[in-house]
Amino acid sequence: MLSGAPQYLVSGLTVGATYGLTALGFTMIFNTTGIINFAQGEFVMLGGMLSVVLMKAGAPLPLAIALAVAVAALAGALIERAVIRPVGRSAPVNLVIITIGVSILVRGAVMLAFGKDTFSLPAFSGTKPLSILGAAVQPQSIWVLAITLALLAALKLFFSRTIHGKAMLACACERKAASLMGISVERMAMFSFALSGFLGAVGGAILTPITLTSYDVGVMLGLKGFAACILGGLGNPFGAAAGGLILGVLESLGAGFISSAYKDAFAFIVLLALLFVKPTGLFGGPKSDRV
Repeated sequence: MLSGAPQYLVSGLTVGATYGLTALGFTMIFNTTGIINFAQGEFVMLGGMLSVVLMKAGAPLPLAIALAVAVAALAGALIERAVIRPVGRSAPVNLVIITIGVSILVRGAVMLAFGKDTFSLPAFSGTKPLSILGAAVQPQSIWVLAITLALLAALKLFFSRTIHGKAMLACACERKAASLMGISVERMAMFSFALSGFLGAVGGAILTPITLTSYDVGVMLGLKGFAACILGGLGNPFGAAAGGLILGVLESLGAGFISSAYKDAFAFIVLLALLFVKPTGLFGGPKSDRV
């Protein structure tokens, strides 16, 4: 019965890596602005869909992905500047509802522009599976895991070695004090939206060769990313990445050993069970402080 476990583990880690990147996007914005951005899943969708469109327009695959990620990051910055900042002093629940409206708007615009069809991207380096510890591993899965780890390492360096990274951390700790120290809190908020768009789009672009993409793929990926964020501990970047991987593995094991029909429900049931025991998530603190 356990013979398929390595295969399920690899599949879970691959999808979980994208959940982790989506959860990191949630964390970046929450830490800097205190907003839960429910349009985060649309950044993932934009990464995949725009890569497909640009490639069909004649761009080489690496250039298409780079342009798609850049456009998604720009879209994130525009959302903060044009939609969030003018109502920044509103109650948090109002801001959450606004992000849901943005999500619906972006999804509808993509549907009108590109239709309801499902699209795919070619794998980065072939489709011949590799045999690793009894599991058939697609080369694209290795790309997904490697790029995710590289992004995590880059984010670690960004927040510990750069002025902008430290300024974002300062805003996360205490916005008023950061402002008194000369840090532009509004600029950091816009940068956090752009960075979240970048992370989400990368996740969408690298996962599309495996799971395909369409205009509405961001709905479930956004929910899974939010669940991963809560599972790891809201506001904890490490917890967000780890939560995504754990959620992906749980989902894959549930689909493999129980039934794929309950794949989505199984992951959320485990999440709810955990939150009854530890409401702040696996790596959250004793109380919900922002870090």
